[in-house]
Amino acid sequence: MRKYLLIHALITSFVFLITSINHAEEPRITLRSSYRDLSVSEVQSMFNFSIHKMEDMVLFGYSTVNHNYKKKSINGDRVVIDYATGLMWHQSGSDKYMNWSDAKKWVQKLNKIGYAGYKNWRLPTVEEAASLLESSVRKGLYIDAVFSNRQEWIWTGDKYGSEGVWVVHFLGGYMYWVYFSNENDYDARPVRSVK
Repeated sequence: MRKYLLIHALITSFVFLITSINHAEEPRITLRSSYRDLSVSEVQSMFNFSIHKMEDMVLFGYSTVNHNYKKKSINGDRVVIDYATGLMWHQSGSDKYMNWSDAKKWVQKLNKIGYAGYKNWRLPTVEEAASLLESSVRKGLYIDAVFSNRQEWIWTGDKYGSEGVWVVHFLGGYMYWVYFSNENDYDARPVRSVK
C-alpha cells in the first residue's frame, strides 16, 4: 500500500510540475510607450516588426508579436487586453474620422469620463499601433478579429519631424506618415499600459 501511495504521490507531483511549466506565462514584450520624433529609418528598424516592402515613405509589414488577447467589458466599456504586451486597447476606437488634434481631444474626453474606469488613455506610439498589424487579412483588415473592423487606419502620437505624424493603416497592412493638417482625418484607437 505504501509503495502504491508513493508512486501515486510521485505521479501527481510530476503532473503538477508539467502543468505549471505548460501554463507558465511567457515573458511580456515591452513596446515603447512614450512619444518620439521618428524618421523613416527609425521606424524601419523597430523590433517585433517584419517589413516585406517599402514604397516611398510607406512601410508594408506585420507584427511578429505572439499576442494573447482577451476581450472584456468593464463598466459597460469594451476593451481588449493584450497579456503579451501589457497593453489595454479601446476595442472599437472612435466612431468617426477626425484630424490629429481632435483625436487627442477625444482621448482627453475619455480620460475625463474614466473610460473602463481609467483616466490614462492615450494615442498609441507607432510601435504599439504597428504591433496590431497581422500578416493576413481578418474581417477585411490586417488586425485581429477581436477588434472592431471599422477602424481602417489610426493616428499615433509619434511625429515625423515638424511636418507630420505617423499613421497605421489596417486596410492595406502598412504604416506611413502624413502632414499635420486639418484635412487629414483618420480614426483613433486609444491604449493604456496595464501595470
